[in-house]
Amino acid sequence: MEEPQIPPHSHLKIRIISISLLIIVLGLIGYGVFIFSNERVKNITLETKVKELEEALRNSNDSLTREQEDKKALSDALAQAGQENESFADELEKVEDEFKLLNKLTKTDPQLLQKYSKVYFLNENYAPSELTVIDTEYNYNKQKPLEIHDRVWPFLEDLFDAAKDDGINLQVISAFRSFGTQAVLKSGYRTTYGAGANTFSADQGYSEHQLGTTLDFTSQKVGASFVGFEKTPEYTWLLENAHNYGFILSYPANNKYYVFEPWHWRFVGLDLAKKIHDENKNFYDLDQREISSYLVKIFNRRLSDND
Repeated sequence: MEEPQIPPHSHLKIRIISISLLIIVLGLIGYGVFIFSNERVKNITLETKVKELEEALRNSNDSLTREQEDKKALSDALAQAGQENESFADELEKVEDEFKLLNKLTKTDPQLLQKYSKVYFLNENYAPSELTVIDTEYNYNKQKPLEIHDRVWPFLEDLFDAAKDDGINLQVISAFRSFGTQAVLKSGYRTTYGAGANTFSADQGYSEHQLGTTLDFTSQKVGASFVGFEKTPEYTWLLENAHNYGFILSYPANNKYYVFEPWHWRFVGLDLAKKIHDENKNFYDLDQREISSYLVKIFNRRLSDND
């Protein structure tokens, strides 16, 4: 049996269709290659961008780290400078305090804490820088004006007020005495008592009274004789309280200079008076250098913090 014959024009159609299909396939392949190539380019570009961003991030992190290190270094430097400034300020404050103390010391009479009973000598021209009259309310002899160092008076007035509050009536017989007044007084004692006067009265120039910081107390009952003053409530009150106002007993029992004088009290400042009272010491038994160290604060109205 013979196969059917394909007409010539049918062969042409088949060839045309085959070529068309080939063209379509090649086109699809080309398009696919184009798409793949384009995506590849995009991926390469994206990878490049990512790398660039990563590099930029690393650089940024490095820069941030350096900046933080710089900031820390600056902060440390500022802290160090602050400490140095603070230290300098402390040193400056110390220098200023020392200057104030020295300035205060130069304005304070160095004689006020010297030991004048038969030790140091005050010449005839010495007198306190300023004197004030004691209120006659506190004088034993209302007709005789008495004077005290101007800067001691506030302490003495506080002492009188405190004694009055406790029912104690202290009175003053003697306060500031000049070189000349002491000479006349001592001469009179010598006339009456002879050499015995040296046991209870200082020569002119050796009396604490010339400083203007010393007083002789009495009571209305004892009066000017002073006899038995050590047995009075006034004396007991002074023993217990006078140091709170800067006063000390110059000549307690068994001192090396004069007979026991329970009426004779000297202002030495709050700090030194407290030390002498608390340690049960005698002013004249202390070393003069130790005593002089209290001069700068003799008129302080409050006790020092370190005492």
